[in-house]
Amino acid sequence: QVQLVESGGGLVEAGGSLKLSCAASGRTLSDYVVGWFRQAPGKERAFVAVIGRNSLTKSYADSVKGRFTISRDNARNTVYLQMNILKPEDTAVYYCAATRTYGSRWSEYNYWGQGTQVTVSS
Repeated sequence: QVQLVESGGGLVEAGGSLKLSCAASGRTLSDYVVGWFRQAPGKERAFVAVIGRNSLTKSYADSVKGRFTISRDNARNTVYLQMNILKPEDTAVYYCAATRTYGSRWSEYNYWGQGTQVTVSS
């Protein structure tokens, strides 16, 4: 239905910044709620942020509040995750996902990208 591709990951020093992108094809991304999730080695996939069809509706995990910002550019069919003041514990594979209903649970999302690696050095 909709295909998602993440990009923008890489290696960054603690305190640095990265901006991740989630580009969609096959469908108009404005029809979907889009969330960001992450999974570190030995840990389960965890919620990071979500943005509604209306960009005014946003939620963040407590661990990233004040540091991460989710946004969307529907003209470019892309959702972004700006990550500032990165910490080593932010190291994980980051995934974007889409659903037609608003939520923070990974099981509620139907479409997933392949992920992009973010590594934060101490």
